Amino acid sequence: MNRLRLTGLALAIVLATGTFTLAGEKEEKERASHAANALREIMNAPEAQAVPQELLDRCECVAVFPGVKKGGFIVGGQYGKGLISCRRANGNWGSPAFFTIGGGSFGLQIGGQEVDLVLLIMNPEGAESLLKGKVELGAGASVSAGPVGRNTAASTDVLMKAQILSYSRSRGLFAGLELKGAVITEDKGANKDVYGQEYSAREIILEGKARTPASIKVYTQTLTKYSPRRMSKKK
Repeated sequence: MNRLRLTGLALAIVLATGTFTLAGEKEEKERASHAANALREIMNAPEAQAVPQELLDRCECVAVFPGVKKGGFIVGGQYGKGLISCRRANGNWGSPAFFTIGGGSFGLQIGGQEVDLVLLIMNPEGAESLLKGKVELGAGASVSAGPVGRNTAASTDVLMKAQILSYSRSRGLFAGLELKGAVITEDKGANKDVYGQEYSAREIILEGKARTPASIKVYTQTLTKYSPRRMSKKK
């Protein structure tokens, strides 16, 4: 009898674990889909309200945090979940890693509304700064409000000095965003759910050790649609 009970308990644990894993995979699939939709809507916005194409084509990585909300447990702070994907040496977009963002001030323009955040990581130094497990924007990583307008020419100062350019979109309004004090943290649980084992964000987005699962390919496919190749950093 005891053996049967132990067997039943073990089976219940296995089934419960499988259920939690499937629930996690579904959540991350939806997160990737929401991030892709946010990026698609931003890039399909009127010319004056989109990410400059030149900056998108020059950047090393793109992070999208869709539907960031004001967090009730953080006074004056916000919280959201998103993905970051970086280009491989051949210019193609690599597998994305999952991150969270919280705290900080996202500017008065978003008020209490949900906001989509887009971060363009412009150089390898900016990418490295986000792979410390937990990093504060403006302290561990320099961040500036990005210029807006699909055909806006990026200034030499922006191209040479910016590590990360930040943008926000709320109720159709898209603008560069002063995003300082927010903390970006590697979402190890989400990465494990999606990739089936414990890869670090570095192993996923820089070292290419993980293959992108079909469930989240929509994110890299959307990046490829709007920026299929890297623009040379030389004029």
